[in-house]
Amino acid sequence: MAGLTNKQKKEWAYTEYVTNNLSQKEVAEKVGTTTVTMTRWVRAGNWDEIRRQMLVTRDKQLGRLYAQFDELTRAIELKEEGKRYADSKEADTLNKLTSAIRSLETEASVADIVEVSKRLLNWLRPIDAAKSIEISGIFNDFIKHSLKG
Repeated sequence: MAGLTNKQKKEWAYTEYVTNNLSQKEVAEKVGTTTVTMTRWVRAGNWDEIRRQMLVTRDKQLGRLYAQFDELTRAIELKEEGKRYADSKEADTLNKLTSAIRSLETEASVADIVEVSKRLLNWLRPIDAAKSIEISGIFNDFIKHSLKG
């Protein structure tokens, strides 16, 4: 793409690779760079990990946690009468599951952040393509920061 800086190409490539799930080759062709450069950007920016994080939605994560909580609770309820309470290990696990559930229910996940950024960028792109590329880079930095948690 003529007229774009290398930084702008990288930000655009990030959006196409991570949020639109295009291959490195497809992205390289689309943004006007080489596959070698794409490979370097993907590795340096940990883009594959970001992609994987997006695959597990909050609902799926919550569903898994609730299932684990329910299974442990059922196991405790099936104990013989007078022993239907959590031992220290079970209590610790229940506490950790409860904390993880609360966290997921109240905090934005990386997948949520990416989804919002994708919607905003898709809306902005026809209005101001250069601005959408600039904001894409900002979202990229924020997502990386969020992954470090």
